Amino acid sequence: MLRCAVTLTLLCISGTAFAQQLDTHFSCSAVRNEDGETVTYADTGEFQLNGDRIDAFSWESSLFRSTHGFDCSIDASDGLNAEVRTEQERTTWRVTLKDARAARDRRGFKFDRRMNCTIRLEREGDTLAVKPSCPALCGSRSNFTELSVDMKTGKCRYDE
Repeated sequence: MLRCAVTLTLLCISGTAFAQQLDTHFSCSAVRNEDGETVTYADTGEFQLNGDRIDAFSWESSLFRSTHGFDCSIDASDGLNAEVRTEQERTTWRVTLKDARAARDRRGFKFDRRMNCTIRLEREGDTLAVKPSCPALCGSRSNFTELSVDMKTGKCRYDE
């Protein structure tokens, strides 16, 4: 059983200069049955990017099981870099941590985890795909949840 709820706002203006602007807020959730256990995914985020400038960035990704839960979170105060690329109808941002060790230490994570953190935002047509590889800011969880949002309908899809 999969239930999804989404709220999304996105600024999409045609033209190359404006195609590199992203202003979105989203909230997604889904309930799945994984190996006989009910699992709930919940994500909220805000991305405001103007080319390679980050005006606002936050994302909280949670995974809840019947006995415990895990979350990952990232925001502009973690020290972020952004790169942008546009190819025809597709704009891609790559957001990374400037100093993953400092971001982990600031959050109080005392054990080692891989220090990489890359979040790819891929906008193609009405779809925004959010593709994380960021274990550095996930505490006990291995990574943020990968998802896609249909910006026209507001429907969210969690990737398996």
